[in-house]
Amino acid sequence: MSKKGIIFDIKRYAVHDGPGIRTTVFLKGCPMNCWWCHNPESQNQELEYIEANNNRINKTKETVGKLVTVEEIMKEIEKDSIFYKESGGGVTFSGGEPLFQIDFLVSLLKQCKKKGFHITLDTAGCADFSYFNQVNGFVDLYLYDLKLINDTKHIEYTSQSNNLILENLKKLSEREREIIIRLPIIPSINDSEEDLEELGKFIQKLKIIRVELLAFHTIGEEKYLRLNKLNRMKDIQPPTKERVKEIKLYLEKFGFQVIIEE
Repeated sequence: MSKKGIIFDIKRYAVHDGPGIRTTVFLKGCPMNCWWCHNPESQNQELEYIEANNNRINKTKETVGKLVTVEEIMKEIEKDSIFYKESGGGVTFSGGEPLFQIDFLVSLLKQCKKKGFHITLDTAGCADFSYFNQVNGFVDLYLYDLKLINDTKHIEYTSQSNNLILENLKKLSEREREIIIRLPIIPSINDSEEDLEELGKFIQKLKIIRVELLAFHTIGEEKYLRLNKLNRMKDIQPPTKERVKEIKLYLEKFGFQVIIEE
């Protein structure tokens, strides 16, 4: 019987989720609850119902999440395979946290590897390393989301300790896996000089390709309203381009490449 999983989106012709033109599959469910999450519909693994419009008289609901088989996902992925070959692209699995649905993920990875597709895994690393052992033989590139080094702040703003996250990142680095660290820039939360110093000192000990800076944005505000979820970032403004450039220059002094992801 084919493995089944729950996704909440498939993004075709993606160009920011790894090299080349890609298909990004978003798996539903995440152990963390980051204040700045711009995909709040990704956090709960179960199907959810969201308000489809703001008409108070004629409200309708739409389902967030879809139960799918491996074959159904592969059928969608293969539609774009010609673009992978021409651009050096492939398939990216994101979330939520894709490792949260480990059995379904492994089944997908096996099928993608059989097709010869380049595989990128976008993960926050909050999972037992045994899960990484299950996927390491298939993943070509990790996009590793790193938020904070200070554990007290990490617990406050994500609901989880970062001890396991940092240990997993160290282990992947020691195994010389291809890693790009993704660092969200969250004003007043992780952009102080102290936070950046801690991040820089930790990252400079690792073997990575580069660090990508992702500036906090407010695109997900409407989703919180429609899901009736608390938006704890409603009073936080995105960092200016000048501030992000300052952070780039500050982190570069630690000796690794830093780029700003637009």
